[in-house]
Amino acid sequence: MASKKSEEATGVTVVAKASTIKNLSAKSIEKQIPVEPVIVPAEQLNVKPKTKIVRDFSIPQVEYRQIAVIKELCLKSGVHAKRSVILRAGLKVLSEMNADQIVREIAGLAKKNESLLS
Repeated sequence: MASKKSEEATGVTVVAKASTIKNLSAKSIEKQIPVEPVIVPAEQLNVKPKTKIVRDFSIPQVEYRQIAVIKELCLKSGVHAKRSVILRAGLKVLSEMNADQIVREIAGLAKKNESLLS
């Protein structure tokens, strides 16, 4: 039988008698056998990877207040809407527009921002 120091260094327990193995439970045998972890790609587990959240923009105070008004309107209708949900809804509405409508809306906002900064 090996000394305790060599057992600790290798991480393996040495069993002296074959009859002792019969008396060991499955859990204790699992503890004695070193097992390498198996790495399974997320595609095989049908697990969607987490979407990274990006926070890198700012909006004028006036438009921030408009979000608060929309939140109140939603609450009165019985729907709890966070600021991010409202912005995502606006993005959805924009994505349903054609290119000319989107350019017109963006140009209108750009002019409005210039007048606020002047």
